Amino acid sequence: MKLAKRMSTLNESLTIAISTRAKELKASGKDVLIFSAGEPDFDTPDVVKNAVITAMQKGCGKYTPVPGTKEVLEAICTKLKRDNNLSYTPAQVVTNVGAKQSIFNCLQALVDEGDEVIIPAPYWVSYPEIVGYCGGKSVIINTDESTGFKMTAEQLKAAITPRTKVLMINTVGNPCGGIYSRAELEAIGKVLEGTEIIVLSDEIYEKLSYDTEPTACASVSEDMFKRTVTINGLSKCAAMPGWRFGYMASPISELNAAVKKLQSQSTANIASIVQAGAIPALLGQGDEYIAMMKKNFIERRDYAVKAINAIDGLSVLSPAGAFYLFINCKKVDSDSMRFCTRLLDEKLVACVPGVGFGMDGYFRFSFACDLESIKKGCERIAQFVKSYKKD
Repeated sequence: MKLAKRMSTLNESLTIAISTRAKELKASGKDVLIFSAGEPDFDTPDVVKNAVITAMQKGCGKYTPVPGTKEVLEAICTKLKRDNNLSYTPAQVVTNVGAKQSIFNCLQALVDEGDEVIIPAPYWVSYPEIVGYCGGKSVIINTDESTGFKMTAEQLKAAITPRTKVLMINTVGNPCGGIYSRAELEAIGKVLEGTEIIVLSDEIYEKLSYDTEPTACASVSEDMFKRTVTINGLSKCAAMPGWRFGYMASPISELNAAVKKLQSQSTANIASIVQAGAIPALLGQGDEYIAMMKKNFIERRDYAVKAINAIDGLSVLSPAGAFYLFINCKKVDSDSMRFCTRLLDEKLVACVPGVGFGMDGYFRFSFACDLESIKKGCERIAQFVKSYKKD
């Protein structure tokens, strides 16, 4: 059998691959510590579960409109106005099977063969994969610790060409937890003025911010609002990763129509019971639960940052949000795949190589697990680094 050529553009998600191998080792009886997961370790709040139970008892097993029910679309609009001061109508919102489908749908609708998509690195692993699948070209802007792994307006200006179609922004960022300030987003917006570049702003970790409140990209100016697709969901901030609830909001009517058409021929509506469960989370009824998660994440972050920085050869910036450390291991081994493979094989510690995020010489460590596991993991990493020898 011969597969379609477009399948050759895709690689398996490195984060999923590492987590899968680690879970297989754990299932075989190995004492594996898994720090590769991209999901909260907390269970879904009861307010969400109870909303689903009620909806099921009332009967909610029918198809819904492709973008979502009237109730869930209105709840998203309420959330965006309350939290981000963004005014959208339900017609400007589409629910998706997680924020990943929002990104996939938008890039499918926007990118033609040879179109360029600007992506700051480190980036979430799926961004360039989806761009390549669409026939586009990823233009990578490399960042570093000096800017908190954030792209500058000057870097953006230098990267724009006549083929630039889309800019990807991720704030709060994965894998490094960086948050663009309002001033930084305003400067980026100034660079984009007079262009037709669309901004896809991935804000999935928005409520998991610790040192500063994030600014919604679309909120910094009228021009940015008109060109920005706000992408969010509940996987991270409402502990609902397996529920697969994401959404996009945009004033660009042509794009919204195209996404709805594409989705009507793929998934159609997302699960009706998921939409019912999302409503209380969107309306802020789980905010106390989120505050509890944040308190725990801050305690874990602070411990892990101190422990990692105490290891000779490793260094890490304290992330402003999300639940990851992006650890510099260049002094030990600049080959992050080799480093992480050996770490898993020799010490049964699963982390994700930075090369998957577009930045070799680093690895991602998730602190979305209990503090005792983090302590054990940091001890094993310290032992591993102390005895590390390159082959």
